[in-house]
Amino acid sequence: MIQGSYMEKRYPGTGVAFYLEQLNIGAGEIVGVLGANGSGKTTLLKTIMGITELSSGEIKVLGGSPQEHYSEMAYISEEGSFFPHMTPREYGAYLAGFFPRFDLVRYDRLLAFYEIPETRKLRTFSKGQKLKVEISAGLAKSARLILMDEPFQGKDLLSRKEFIQLAVSGLREDQTLLIATHLISEIENVIDRAIVLHHGRLKADVQIDELREQGGSLTELLAESSGRNDERIQRFLEDSY
Repeated sequence: MIQGSYMEKRYPGTGVAFYLEQLNIGAGEIVGVLGANGSGKTTLLKTIMGITELSSGEIKVLGGSPQEHYSEMAYISEEGSFFPHMTPREYGAYLAGFFPRFDLVRYDRLLAFYEIPETRKLRTFSKGQKLKVEISAGLAKSARLILMDEPFQGKDLLSRKEFIQLAVSGLREDQTLLIATHLISEIENVIDRAIVLHHGRLKADVQIDELREQGGSLTELLAESSGRNDERIQRFLEDSY
């Protein structure tokens, strides 16, 4: 599904912001991409989607470049890709004409679930409403690869649980889902695999079942991968006084 090698992204004046030597993700996997803000999660997802170009290295999706398979991918983020002058109904019709597998019935059901007014212009919506439209559109694309970038922003606990249930329950066996987030408690019971990034580097790549068999947890893994531990915190506190 996804094969990457020696992927590097450099930004002018800031140096290397992202580097992964190898990345292989198979069809049907549900993968959590974890790390603090600025760890490289968004860069990784945008690279896979083809929104961000690598400075060096290679990324293949479904055996080709991301651009070749754009219609088979869905990218869900708070940035949104909708057109402000459209209504949700018009946006759905537009997507149905562009994405061959777009499911208008599911899209309408999701809009109804989120209580989104279908005939109002998107530019009049709140930030939360716009994100719900983006989520509805992304899940309705029936894409083989779904990328979610911090999909829990601004949601309360109940809304986050509802969202992850909707996202996972509708997946086909051949669909792959990547969820980039720092709210690990929301996804630890649904993901198959966790990839942990820190300062643009891969710090851990584990199967969740194996992690649990060894008595570990995602919280501990994230803390260890980011260099955070009780002794370090204690030393900081002692040095502050």
